Amino acid sequence: MVRGFEDLVEEGAAAPVDGWDFSWLEGRATEERPSWGYQGLLASRLGDVDAVLDLQTGGGEVLGGALDRAGSVPSVVAATESWRPNLSRAAARLRPAGGAVVGAADAGPLPFADGVFDLVSCRHPTTVPWAEAARVLRPGGSYLAQHVGPASVFELVEFFLGPQPEARRARDPQDEADAARAAGLEVAELGSERLRMEFFDVGAVVYLLRKVVWLVPGFTVAAHRGRLRELHERIAAGGPFVAHASRTLIEARKPGR
Repeated sequence: MVRGFEDLVEEGAAAPVDGWDFSWLEGRATEERPSWGYQGLLASRLGDVDAVLDLQTGGGEVLGGALDRAGSVPSVVAATESWRPNLSRAAARLRPAGGAVVGAADAGPLPFADGVFDLVSCRHPTTVPWAEAARVLRPGGSYLAQHVGPASVFELVEFFLGPQPEARRARDPQDEADAARAAGLEVAELGSERLRMEFFDVGAVVYLLRKVVWLVPGFTVAAHRGRLRELHERIAAGGPFVAHASRTLIEARKPGR
C-alpha cells in the first residue's frame, strides 16, 4: 500500500531531530559513505594521544563511537557543542570515557588554554574556527576532520530554492586547505568524494531538512508544502529522489616537536 502525502509529511515533521544520529532514516533514505571511514580513522588515532577535543560534537555520537572502538582512551576527552538540546545528550554519551562537554559557539572562541590538545577532531562543522583550533593544539598536534564539501545535496537544495550558483562554490577543499595554512597549520592530507543519496519518501526529506537546518534555511512544512507535494508525486511516479553528498577529509598539523 502506497502511503499518502499527508501521513508521510506528518511523520517526518513529528520525528525528534536532537543529536546527530540519522538512524530514523533507515529504510527511507540511503547515503554512500566515504572510502576513508572517518569514525574508524578517528578511533585509530585516539590510542596515540593524551588529550582530544571534538568540535561541534552534536550528541557525541561520532566521538563516542570512536572511543568505543579505540584500543585505549585519552586521559583528557573534551567536546564543544552550540545547540543547547544536544549538551546533555552529548554529556551522557561521553561520560563513560570521562568526557566533558562545554557550550561554545561554532565560530569560537574556544574556552580552553593554548596548546592543551594533541588532537582536535570534527565531523561536518557548520564553520571551522581555524585560528582557535590551531591555538589549542600542542606543537605536533593535528586537526583531523570530515567536512561537508561543495554543492552537497544541492539537487535537493535547488529543488526548493532554485539555482544557487554562488553557494555551489562554497566549501571548496582547496579554500579550506588555504584557511588551515593561514592559521599556521601544515596540511598533511586532503581528499574529497561525491556520494550517492536516495530518498524513498517525502517524510525522509522533511526529517532531513528539519535536522540539517542550513540546507534550506527557514524550512517549514507550511511554507514549503507545495514543493513537498510536487516531490511526493515525483517519487511516486519515478522512484527515489537522487542527490549527491560531498565530503572532504582534511588533516592539518601544528608545526613543532
